[in-house]
Amino acid sequence: MGFQVKSTAQRGEGKTGIVYTMGDPVQFKDEGNKHFQAGDIDKAIECYTNAIKTCKDKMLLGVIHRNRSACYLKKENYAQAASDASRAIDVNASDIKALYRRCQAYEKLGKLDMAFKDVQRCATIEPKNKTFLETLRRLGAEIQQKLKTTFSTDSRVQNMFDILLEEEADKEKKEKAANNLIVLAREDAGAERIFQNNGMSLLIQLIDTGKPEMVLAAIRTLSGMCTGHKARATAIIYFVGIDKLCSIMATDNEEIAVATCNLFQCVYDSLTGGDKRVYGKEESLVLDSTKDLKTILLALLDMIVNKNVSGHGRDQALNLLSKNVPRKDKKDQDHSKTLFTIDHGLKKILKVCGQVPDLPNQLPMTDNTQLIASILLNKLYDDLRCDPERDNFRDICDEYIKNKFDPNNMDKNIHAINALSGLLQGPFEVGNILAGRQGVMEMMVALCGSEREVDQLVAVEALIHASSKMSRASFIITNGVSLLKDIYKKTKNEKIKIRALVGLCKLGSAGGDDYSMRQFAEGSTEKLAKQCRKWLCNPSIDVRTRKWAIEGLAYLTNDADVKDDFVEDEPAMRAMFELSKSTDKTILYAVACTLVNCTNSYDKKEIIPELVQLAQFSKQHVPEQHPKDKKDFVAKRVKRLLKAGVISALTCMVKADSSILTDQTKEMLARVFLALAEDAKDRGTIVAQGGGKALIPLALEGTEAGKIRASHALAKIAAISNPDIAFPGERIYEVVRPLVSLLNTERDGLQNYEALMGLTNLAALNDKLRVKIIKEKALPEIENYMFEEHEQIRQAATECMCNLVVCKEVQERYMEDGNDKLKLLVLLCSEDDEKLQRAAAGALAMLTAAQKKLCTKLTLVTVQWMEILQRLCLHDNLQVQHRGLVIVYNMLNADSELAKKLIESEILEILSVIGKQEDNPSKQEVIDVARSCLVKAMDLGLIKPFS
Repeated sequence: MGFQVKSTAQRGEGKTGIVYTMGDPVQFKDEGNKHFQAGDIDKAIECYTNAIKTCKDKMLLGVIHRNRSACYLKKENYAQAASDASRAIDVNASDIKALYRRCQAYEKLGKLDMAFKDVQRCATIEPKNKTFLETLRRLGAEIQQKLKTTFSTDSRVQNMFDILLEEEADKEKKEKAANNLIVLAREDAGAERIFQNNGMSLLIQLIDTGKPEMVLAAIRTLSGMCTGHKARATAIIYFVGIDKLCSIMATDNEEIAVATCNLFQCVYDSLTGGDKRVYGKEESLVLDSTKDLKTILLALLDMIVNKNVSGHGRDQALNLLSKNVPRKDKKDQDHSKTLFTIDHGLKKILKVCGQVPDLPNQLPMTDNTQLIASILLNKLYDDLRCDPERDNFRDICDEYIKNKFDPNNMDKNIHAINALSGLLQGPFEVGNILAGRQGVMEMMVALCGSEREVDQLVAVEALIHASSKMSRASFIITNGVSLLKDIYKKTKNEKIKIRALVGLCKLGSAGGDDYSMRQFAEGSTEKLAKQCRKWLCNPSIDVRTRKWAIEGLAYLTNDADVKDDFVEDEPAMRAMFELSKSTDKTILYAVACTLVNCTNSYDKKEIIPELVQLAQFSKQHVPEQHPKDKKDFVAKRVKRLLKAGVISALTCMVKADSSILTDQTKEMLARVFLALAEDAKDRGTIVAQGGGKALIPLALEGTEAGKIRASHALAKIAAISNPDIAFPGERIYEVVRPLVSLLNTERDGLQNYEALMGLTNLAALNDKLRVKIIKEKALPEIENYMFEEHEQIRQAATECMCNLVVCKEVQERYMEDGNDKLKLLVLLCSEDDEKLQRAAAGALAMLTAAQKKLCTKLTLVTVQWMEILQRLCLHDNLQVQHRGLVIVYNMLNADSELAKKLIESEILEILSVIGKQEDNPSKQEVIDVARSCLVKAMDLGLIKPFS
């Protein structure tokens, strides 16, 4: 530090010849100014910060703070901008720039009264400054409006609570007041008025009435109030209390349980960083949330084993744990919540898995509870980072199941086996190891031979779950097939018979779709499938048992003969679709599997003939395709599924509870949608039955493979449908991101092409959609595809750009120096492909109309520009010709020198020939533009009319 830099070539010396020392605040300030003018705001902030650290001159310090305030305004960090401007004002109270910058920052922070005071001082110092006077007028009007709104909102809030708490108010009036309160709470200003007007205690009064509609209104209002607001979320925890919220969620009312779960989620999101607002000095009022989060976690774990909690409440508690405990991003190193949950709650989750509803004194549960618990176990295990952590998880499970085995208590034994079934449906690896422990398989066999129905049901289900992987199935084939066959033949109980059949189905499908690896004799799988379809169509059998028929079909439809028989049986398909819409959502995975198999939308290994010959020569196994798995058979199956109403079933499945609808299930649904959208003729049916809307969540959440397939299905629909009909309302804006995700080199050409076609359709609708496409950073990708060798992709990209050039941001990109964007459009106009010419010429016509500078720039990008323009004006395709003539008209309007150059060329002759033609409706647009060009040339004095 302190050495001098004397060379003028280096940054230390300016034009004045002043020599700076390293660490000189003036040098840092000047560099900051340069960076600011160049638009590099981050570098400017860095320089100003360094200047502040080294500056001892009070007046200079004020100037630097003022400059840094301008940077923070650009970065939209308004709290910091106001702070810096205040420091500049402390140095010089009449620093007009600092005052106005603080006014701008305060306005953005919503502190209108403080902003008004600052601009008032600015107007006093410079009373003739129009900007200050306009800002003063505007802020004054806004403050008046805000005061008016505040007073009216306060009275409305009080009025709503009066109606809700009044015993004699009629029902319709109360419903309206409740809905108004919920809507008001979703707006920040409204939520704040409720909070300030004793709203918390009034909402607690509503909850204490115990009336479901009142409780629901209060809970939904609280959710709106705390969404994205850490301070209000903290207040809710302390005013209402976690225990009270848990007791509300525990009630046997699904709507209230779901609403309270949503409130917990809003509180949790706000406390863990979902709140992005800047509090400034008020930050100290927001307490540390770590303790609150731990308390919520422990309360939820207590809920899942509490007998006083309803099945719906237990489901929602498990859902909250499943959503918030495991890491969302595996790159995040902190998985302490998972370890905490395993230490304090793993045995509690296993207790839920082990419940046997048919026994007395069990926890209240819904049809979905145990599957949600299994999914939670799987997520927790998957979130562990090392072997010692996995060993600990396995040891806790092992100890729990071992302690439940009791030779003198059959109820405890079936609890242990059911807990094992829960593990086999969740972290299979753990369940598989525990199923191989000494005595476990023997216990299953003993339970299968029990006289009690419940023992047999639990044991058979455990056997089915244990044979989920082929390596395990080979063990069960040798040990369990005879046992299951024996049960199937001897039992007269339909519930046990169907489960035994599913076990046989599962084992029979262990070879997948490999025709040469059938486990059972020819025709056996078809017989099993026929029996499954028979049970599926029998309405006298309970839903829980019929569900197992679909489980059987999920495995048996690996066989192409079974697939074909199933789609021929329309009553069976309709029965399956109806069951998928029932409250029992544990069925979703089996339905999705069956549909994936029927549409052949699973991943297929490419069979290379040379490798097949090599495998045959070395006597290795070669997978064989079933004749009925060929394309034409698959296409027929798709048509039959669509006719039977598969789309309405799929849309209903997508709306299922988030925990039940796992990422794997979402991926399978996306695969099915893509297979159904393959034929363009079927896409109208998909749109008409709500398939377009259903695909959006699948494209935004789930596995990478699932999101890609859902996005591709969306692209297929968006490419040929009216987007307003396919994706009504605000949903249409959510389609943009999935389509843009297909624009990269990792996706195949068809995905690129259909995504570009879909974006072209969207970009044609309105400015808001065009801005959304640009915000999703699609422009560079679209520009890259305009260079693509593949003609159709290049054409689609150019058409998309043609619809986007009306945006000012796109026009600015074409006006920038140092790129070939405009040159590319001009050269594309000379291609032989008419559709490509039309798109490129259309883009040029709109660009030259919007930006006159581009007319001159166009003449500099290539020496061939005149020849290309003449070819466009003489084109056989009237649309291309019209675009060419519009470009000429724009150029005539842009610059007199350029107009002279055009009229001196053959363009005048072309315009004259076209303009002299008689009026003709089929080509009137072209004739009119040519005549307008000639009139413009006359106005400029470049040509004279014939006398």
